[in-house]
Amino acid sequence: MKKVIIIGGGPAGISASLYTVRGNVETTIFTQGGSALIKAEKIENYYGFPDGVSGQELYQRGIESAKKLGAKVIEKEVIGVGYDGSFVVNTEDDIYKADALVIANGANRTTPRIKNIKSYEGRGVSYCAVCDAFFYRNKSVCVIGDGEYAVHEAKILEKVADNVVILSDGKKGPDYENVIDKKIASIEGDEVVERVIFEDGSSIETSGIFVAIGVAGGVDLARKLGAIINGNYISVDENMMTNVPNLYAIGDCTGGLLQVSKAVYDGAKAGIEIVKRLK
Repeated sequence: MKKVIIIGGGPAGISASLYTVRGNVETTIFTQGGSALIKAEKIENYYGFPDGVSGQELYQRGIESAKKLGAKVIEKEVIGVGYDGSFVVNTEDDIYKADALVIANGANRTTPRIKNIKSYEGRGVSYCAVCDAFFYRNKSVCVIGDGEYAVHEAKILEKVADNVVILSDGKKGPDYENVIDKKIASIEGDEVVERVIFEDGSSIETSGIFVAIGVAGGVDLARKLGAIINGNYISVDENMMTNVPNLYAIGDCTGGLLQVSKAVYDGAKAGIEIVKRLK
């Protein structure tokens, strides 16, 4: 049986699963027990709920629908993706493979509020270790983050860089051998990144900075697989497929109308297309 993995358990991801399961495609959904939807206290502009519905209730109903049809729902953080003939999804302790992959975990997180960070994007500041690690062979680099995603990126960089340090920016650092937990004041350098300045006045020399704050966003994951990114969103065709065959992106991570109705449409469109292509 063909397999699809859906990263995200909100309206887009669940909608896609309803079509793939019914199309006899083995479907696995990764969710961390919530989405942007659960932040909505009451939704009054969605079909079928004349008295409105809370985001939490709508989210739970979606998960229950997918499970009832036969989708497998796993509450784990996805920290990496790859391709080795099949799509590969990494969690902290497991590896999963599928014939198609759907990114449906919402809009990408914002750039951290660190002085000068945006001005050094492409000049030493990166958001993808898999993409840019090669440029830092035998150099010292930093990863900004405080979770498993930061550790995952650091371990990729270890294979080529001379030294890797995780900067947790004032938060409790992750379980990694080289962590600095001081609050970051700014990033400095002439033409490219050269150092990180901390609020206590100390600094660390570095050739590159990789941003891996919180969990991996949709754009982060898509970029690792070579998908075209347009600004802060993933580019897709009329069937919600990226430029990478059998890699789909749906919902808020593709931009446009950031509404439940649009997310559900995206999921349906992708789900139908996946069944067609995998059959």
